[in-house]
Amino acid sequence: MADNKRDYYEVLGVQKSAGEDEIKKAYRSLAKKYHPDMNPGDKDAEVKFKEVNEAYAVLSDSEKRSKYDQFGHAAFDPSAGGGFGGFGGFSGGDFDFGDIFSSFFGGGGGGSSRSRQNMPIDGDDIGARVTISFDEAAFGTKKEINFARVENCPDCGGKGAKNESDIEICSECRGTGRVMVKQQTILGYMQTQRTCQSCRGAGKIIKKPCSNCNGKGRVKINKKLEVNIPAGIDDRQNIVLRGQGSAGVRGGVNGDLIIEVRVKEDKIFERSGNNIYCEVPISFAEAALGADIDVPVLGGGTEKYKIPEGTQSGTSFTLRGKGIADINTKRPGDLIITVAVETPRNLNSEQKKLLSDFAAALGEGNGAKKESFFKKLFNK
Repeated sequence: MADNKRDYYEVLGVQKSAGEDEIKKAYRSLAKKYHPDMNPGDKDAEVKFKEVNEAYAVLSDSEKRSKYDQFGHAAFDPSAGGGFGGFGGFSGGDFDFGDIFSSFFGGGGGGSSRSRQNMPIDGDDIGARVTISFDEAAFGTKKEINFARVENCPDCGGKGAKNESDIEICSECRGTGRVMVKQQTILGYMQTQRTCQSCRGAGKIIKKPCSNCNGKGRVKINKKLEVNIPAGIDDRQNIVLRGQGSAGVRGGVNGDLIIEVRVKEDKIFERSGNNIYCEVPISFAEAALGADIDVPVLGGGTEKYKIPEGTQSGTSFTLRGKGIADINTKRPGDLIITVAVETPRNLNSEQKKLLSDFAAALGEGNGAKKESFFKKLFNK
């Protein structure tokens, strides 16, 4: 039987060298995730919850952990070579480690199961995605979001039955959702608790379930919501709408709607932070003589910008405050343009002669960068 069990360290997701605090932290997270109160009717979660508690019961005890590290599961299996004793009853699968769980999450004494059964559970968060244009991200917009969330059944108000008379306290567990079980171990008979099978831990039995939710008390509903997307939002940033997620249980707060914003690439601009960048082609004459060139700006259109004579290809210029406003401070970023000088092509014979005469007329002194390059090359 021990061969069928998973390694306890693997169950808790920790290394064998993990300390007590790390083991306790991993246990708390997993126990809360798989607790029957959080997963009513989920058999798989119930099995994992027992598995997590079994692993913690061993690894949190230094003596049991030492035996486990030495002999594995056989240390607690009386059928494995006679067993080592001192810790039995896991093989039955009916143990409830509620005392361990309640020491972390509240409750105690005989009423702890009932209090946990009736505690509020917060609703789940919901994810959605919306795609917007580059300009919409820069200036803000409104979008309609479609999503599905779990709500209390409108027909029964979340009770699971239309009429109160159709709900009765479970006679098996008397409304606690837990039953006492006596089990024989190598230490003798032990009395433990487990989830009531009659009501599946709910503490109540619905004689006539609501036809809309089939007695669950909750239904999934498709929703539409118009959302304001603020100016300055960037690609993959999230908008969180508090309370727009799934409904809580027994007074628990609703979850949140988390919207991931995706921004389409622009044909002209690229963004980094609140600055935007673009490449502007200019002619050879504009670069050599200087010119007032047209520069594209956000929202469409262009503005004039004066570049000096002798501008080299790849030179960047900054237009202050022409970028995207910060989503929080509203302070605008900059627009950085990089000029790309276009070399003339497909010249006719007359143009070639004029250009050749022009090059000869330049003489020495206008190729300083080229001359410096070859000096470095040949004077290594």
